[in-house]
Amino acid sequence: MAWIKTLLRPLTRQRWWPRPGNRLPIEALLDSANPQAPLVERHLWLIQLIDWVRRGEPVSGTQFVVRHLRTHPERRARVVGVLAAFWRDTDVAALLADYGFSPRSSFLNELGERLRRKTLPGTPDTGDLAKLFNLLFDDPLDGAWLAALDAPTLEELAALWREALAEPTLPASPAGWREPFLDAIAYLVSQVRAAGMSPAFRSRLGTRVDDGFVPGEGGHDGGPTHIVASSQSDEQLGREAFRQLGRAAERLHELAINEANLPPEERQAASTALLQEAQYLRALLDRCAAAARGLHGHLEAQGISVDLVFQIDQLCARCRRVEELLEVILAPQPAPVLRSLLCELLEQGQRRRSVRALFSRHYAMLARKVAERSAETGEHYITRNRAEYRDMLRRAGGGGAVIAGTTYMKFAVMALGLSPFWAGFGAGVNYAVSFVIVQLLHWTVATKQPAMTAPAMAARLADTRTDEAIEGFVDQVAHLIRSQVAGIVGNLAVVGPLVLLAQVLAWWVMDAPLISAEKAEYVLHSLTLLGPTLLFAAFTGVLLFSSSIIAGWVENWFVLHRLDSALRWNPRIRLWLGADRAAYWARWWRENISGLAANVSLGLMLGLVPVIAGFLALPLDVRHVTLSMGQIMAAAGTLGPGVIHFPGFWWCMAAVPLTGLLNVAVSFILALRVAVRSREVRVTDRARLRKAVWRRLRTQPLSFLLPPREPRSSPAGSSVEPGN
Repeated sequence: MAWIKTLLRPLTRQRWWPRPGNRLPIEALLDSANPQAPLVERHLWLIQLIDWVRRGEPVSGTQFVVRHLRTHPERRARVVGVLAAFWRDTDVAALLADYGFSPRSSFLNELGERLRRKTLPGTPDTGDLAKLFNLLFDDPLDGAWLAALDAPTLEELAALWREALAEPTLPASPAGWREPFLDAIAYLVSQVRAAGMSPAFRSRLGTRVDDGFVPGEGGHDGGPTHIVASSQSDEQLGREAFRQLGRAAERLHELAINEANLPPEERQAASTALLQEAQYLRALLDRCAAAARGLHGHLEAQGISVDLVFQIDQLCARCRRVEELLEVILAPQPAPVLRSLLCELLEQGQRRRSVRALFSRHYAMLARKVAERSAETGEHYITRNRAEYRDMLRRAGGGGAVIAGTTYMKFAVMALGLSPFWAGFGAGVNYAVSFVIVQLLHWTVATKQPAMTAPAMAARLADTRTDEAIEGFVDQVAHLIRSQVAGIVGNLAVVGPLVLLAQVLAWWVMDAPLISAEKAEYVLHSLTLLGPTLLFAAFTGVLLFSSSIIAGWVENWFVLHRLDSALRWNPRIRLWLGADRAAYWARWWRENISGLAANVSLGLMLGLVPVIAGFLALPLDVRHVTLSMGQIMAAAGTLGPGVIHFPGFWWCMAAVPLTGLLNVAVSFILALRVAVRSREVRVTDRARLRKAVWRRLRTQPLSFLLPPREPRSSPAGSSVEPGN
């Protein structure tokens, strides 16, 4: 078994290669430092040294190394030489400007980059410090022990770097050690400015962002000035800030070089000018970040773009990075500030390794928008009084009548003897057409309600910290369950008798049923409670939930691309339809796109998913409560009155309410989970909500089944409380 542990040991670590630094004593490791070694070997030595520090307690290990170097000048000279060569041959500015950020502005590209980093190993044979950094610090706990280093140890490390930067082998730098930090600021500012002037940002910031700089507004002649003007709107200030960023960064670089080359006695005035320019650059960055964050309001109203949300986050993060770099170059004692920057880089690197974090962050707004789109539709499915309850029963009855025809159309499609795919496609089209007819006639199918009503309920969770808000949510739960009961009862009360009546008419007119005895027996065999019906019913609930998500995505896409405006104002469409009809169809599609997407996607999934699952050898099928009831009644009509003596018939009838329960419960729970997560409801508030629902269920169980009584008319001056 030892050889198995040896093979699995690398998989249990944070890195893919062994830790060679743990095999050498520190004396031998420090003696192996060679400033003249090839670049890759010097990088491997640094990785080994950091691994040795991690071997025990990292803080104590670091203290031991710096004490040892203090008492051994030859080894210290070797280490200083390696550090000097490291500074010379690696692109430090790449680490400061690029690490933690995506090289592209696309969400999917960043997803692919993270997956690649998780699966493919890196190489230390690189001069890009941003890439090497992942190999130097790949342990999630590195930031913790770096932050725990005491001030004397930190000063010892800073002294090592000062000696390394004073090595004669290093080329002269105009700004000294600040040069890579200033270069990184220039790179970051150029990326922020490019993002702010991109078409996606310009179109949402209002008018066009012009290139160039307005003389006299950046302190270039008379010093930096504030970018605040009462006559300018926030959008105008944002455009001005993006426009002035480049020149402000250049001016900062020039002042830093000027300060570095002045004698110590003349640096006071130069330091003051540098500080003023840095403050001005900070003000510009704050305005740019505020303008970018302000785009979220535009997205809320005009639809969510995942790529644009990703670009906004990247822009704001780059603005924060520039501010952190400014703190380093302005600090009188840069070592503590540099340590904080290093810890921040490590934290960002860990976040960028996580695929889950990427989805959680950038789909939060999209989940909320999908939930809100569904909530707008879901309000129509919630009944709050007896009039609405009766109306729900009528609309559910109409939906049941349509599903009765759907049942026989399915048997007709199956009788064509098509291949499995085309049979499933035909069944899916049959379902989709039926659901669309139900929508256009303003009727309802009960199982479609939960995925729409859950977001409407979650909209009530904006404030869950008061008892009134909690009780209001419980009221919504009671209204919802009553609505579901009414929808299912209305569907089943109509679909069963209509299907059975069609069979009776067929016997009377044609002296034969509409489906054969073999199909009837197959129905009773497949829909029985003794089989996997409940599993399939739960899976159908997942499909119901998926259709609501698809509906939200499609509507968000419709709004984001302003297709309603295009339908109304496009010259060719207006010429073809006329102005009035174009306006009508634009409004009609805007109001119905979500329902059409939900109905079509649900119908096709009910028909095609079992076929695809069968092709993949997955034992999955669908069980829809209304369709199941229709098929059972069709089978009963074929087998005749004697079917009531068949145990299989009653097992199928027993499965119907449980199928409806699972259809409703699974789709509702999944939809409510997405809606609650999009609202960022706290865990403690979720527990309070559950307790409140159970308390209402114990004290007023009928409120979940029957609508509240309407208040009676009473004489003036008196009041009558409505009951449940």
